[in-house]
Amino acid sequence: MHAFPDRLSRRLVDTLYVEAMLLADEARSYFDVGGRVERDRLAPIDRVGFSCESLRVTTRLMHVIAWLLVRKAVAAGEISATQGTAPNRRLGRGPGSDADMAECLPATAQQLINATAELYERVQRLDAELGRPEIAESPARSLMQRLEGAF
Repeated sequence: MHAFPDRLSRRLVDTLYVEAMLLADEARSYFDVGGRVERDRLAPIDRVGFSCESLRVTTRLMHVIAWLLVRKAVAAGEISATQGTAPNRRLGRGPGSDADMAECLPATAQQLINATAELYERVQRLDAELGRPEIAESPARSLMQRLEGAF
């Protein structure tokens, strides 16, 4: 496992990318097909909420996926680490969900809403960390990087 030029490990970025893509596929499948029966059972106003939440889920996932693709581009040398942390390459502002509306939705929709919100929050913390100045290299960090490189 090699460190990315912007202090993230390849394994972390790859793992988050796979998680985001699986969630995107699950969300698409549910909101486009599987959840139709559940959506149709809802009151008209809740159906609108269902649709709004599906858009919020998708938007959060697309922000995460775009951010991860930038990290991969930095690692591949397609863009510099400085370009990768430019304001237009930072994590986009993901919409929060309406907690009251989410409570009215089917359990599967709630699970997807919660999973994407949690993934977005994790990536948001990583993005914030990349915006901080790098701390001077410690002997322990140096040893960990050498060990990671060996495996």
